[in-house]
Amino acid sequence: MKYNTVRNTSNSPFTMMGPIELRQPIPSKNIPRADPFLLLHHYGPYPINKQNNPFDLGTHPHRGFEPITFLIQGEQKHRDSLGNVQIIKEGGVQWITSGKGILHAEGPTPEFIEKGGELEGIQLWLNLPAHRKMMEPNYQQANIEQMEKITMDKALLTIIAGEQKGKKGVIETQTPVNAFWLDVDEGGEVVVDIPNTHDALAYLIKGEVLVNESEVLSYGKTAMLTFHNDGDGFVVKATKASKLLVLSGEPIQEPVVMEGPFVMNTRKETLQAFMDYQQGLMGVLD
Repeated sequence: MKYNTVRNTSNSPFTMMGPIELRQPIPSKNIPRADPFLLLHHYGPYPINKQNNPFDLGTHPHRGFEPITFLIQGEQKHRDSLGNVQIIKEGGVQWITSGKGILHAEGPTPEFIEKGGELEGIQLWLNLPAHRKMMEPNYQQANIEQMEKITMDKALLTIIAGEQKGKKGVIETQTPVNAFWLDVDEGGEVVVDIPNTHDALAYLIKGEVLVNESEVLSYGKTAMLTFHNDGDGFVVKATKASKLLVLSGEPIQEPVVMEGPFVMNTRKETLQAFMDYQQGLMGVLD
């Protein structure tokens, strides 16, 4: 197997999203973008209870990309202007295709706030190509029980979207994309196959791993690797019990303008998005 060579390495620096402190490896100084992935926020773990609930995000719009939530632990509720009201739990995913416009709100469920617990997850912004930015919006959800899994000695690879070793994810994607949970016990080893048309990245959520026998990812230090699309995949060896999110996708290679909650190809298009939102053209969510 020819390993994909490493393009960039980065830690996961803290930033503020309103009152919420979270980690942001993309965009960052070392990884400004990882086409087609525009932004990755790792939030939590936050202690949630009746006295403390920082992650209750009210109604807000999106257009032109796919905001995706991967829940690591806890329980989170989603509502949107398409009429969806859904709850995800640990390991689940909410995959929104915002297209021409969608309103949504998210936060811990009332039941989770009542009983208390840790909330932790990842929000990913996945770009859409120009010809799909104004498509009809869509919402998909998958719980961990619905996902295909590949069990290995001391490791488990869970397929959220895309394909791995002949098994396919339940999420339907608008562009060629892979998304996998990777759980590896100490001493475990996993070979991840990546199509040679994809750029790929590995983000460490906890633990410590050796990638391609040379690069170390260690929690609290280096957290992310991005790869060139010059090989067939990469190998992960865990020196501690570890959890990673692995992503790959075909680069879109188009101009990107990110303004607020909108991702378009030109500033004229983002200004139009703000006007359309203000005029109520992205739907209604009480």
